[in-house]
Amino acid sequence: MKKIFINLSIYAFPFFFLLSSVNAQKTAATGNRNSEEDQCYKCHKEIELLPADFLESDVHRHAALSCSSCHGGDPSSDDQEIAMSPKKGYVGVPKRKDIPKFCGKCHSNINIMRVYQPRIATDQVEQYYTSAHGKKLLAGDQNVAECASCHSAHSILPAKDPRSSVYALNVPNTCNKCHGNLEFMKNYKIPTNQLEEYSKSVHGIALLKNKDVSAPACNDCHGNHGATPPGVKSISHVCGTCHVTNYEYFNATKISKIFEQKGIHGCEQCHGNHSVQKPNDEMIGIGKESTCIECHTTGDSGYAVSQKIYSSLIHLKNKFDEANAKYLEVRQKGMNDIEIGFQLQDAKQALIQSRTLVHTFDSSRVSEKTVKGVEFSEKASALAQIEIDEYYTRRNGFALATLIFLVFIVALYFKIKDSEKKRS
Repeated sequence: MKKIFINLSIYAFPFFFLLSSVNAQKTAATGNRNSEEDQCYKCHKEIELLPADFLESDVHRHAALSCSSCHGGDPSSDDQEIAMSPKKGYVGVPKRKDIPKFCGKCHSNINIMRVYQPRIATDQVEQYYTSAHGKKLLAGDQNVAECASCHSAHSILPAKDPRSSVYALNVPNTCNKCHGNLEFMKNYKIPTNQLEEYSKSVHGIALLKNKDVSAPACNDCHGNHGATPPGVKSISHVCGTCHVTNYEYFNATKISKIFEQKGIHGCEQCHGNHSVQKPNDEMIGIGKESTCIECHTTGDSGYAVSQKIYSSLIHLKNKFDEANAKYLEVRQKGMNDIEIGFQLQDAKQALIQSRTLVHTFDSSRVSEKTVKGVEFSEKASALAQIEIDEYYTRRNGFALATLIFLVFIVALYFKIKDSEKKRS
């Protein structure tokens, strides 16, 4: 008898999802009834038993989908036994381990999803089971995040909606609900200060403080449905999705191969992960703030190379700052600054490219670019000095002309006075 029950359970489980899927397809194909005709919504609202997170503007309600679209049943009947009859496909609230497949009834079916968005991906569930969350859920961990943990259950909004839990500005706090909970995360041996570090990083400041939604949030580095920490082989590729040139330079070096062999996380080794700070020239060289000296010591080739690269960068930066100061003085004095501006643009571009070339770890390539930048800076500085000299030449000439004019006026005044005396 027990064996028969187990067999029935095994065959009934797929039937449960098949029945729900058929019901969902019917709903998607025919649309849904309005709120007045939807007895599920009407009844639950009357007795004030709508879900705590229920939102009228939920994306599913906006698409004319009702409670039955997910939970099954007959929304046309006000008889509870009929409306919630298993024969009508009613499945109620899914167990936590079943939620991904529960949502996947529609979201993994292109025939349903293309009705609402033809280009939408339908592999979210498949991706989820490759993630750290999905693997643990399959292993029986009931605490890991599933669909509703990030998207909510009854207040789902499009990712582009600022009210959405997965809107770019809200993603860090959505992830932090779990990852910032010390009690919740202690069993996973994962730190809980990621949001604190991220908020102070160049990425966090751009996103959370400056509201730049193009700045990377958690999901840009870790993934969405297939979220997992980037590994040694992948972290440079992840950073390279935005920092393309840096990645190409670094990936072509011998160091990148050595890092991979030794299990060192490329970009992260020098820049950090959640607390990535805005790079500066002091990160290069042999100074106290240098990241190079964390690995290189006096006498090795890397130590000497970093020192050369730093010297080249600082020389160009000093020349650029000197020329820029003169350029600002020219503009303040109202002199011709057009050609100076063009030269400075070229110098600044050379400085940016030189800093990017640091990722080649080739002092000769950096030096070659900084030399060009210095030439542009010195030319800009020379042109600016000509304008400044011209300004003072004009000012001195004007002062001299004014003085001569005043002397003439005074002389004319006394001449007139003298003439008047003679007449009288």
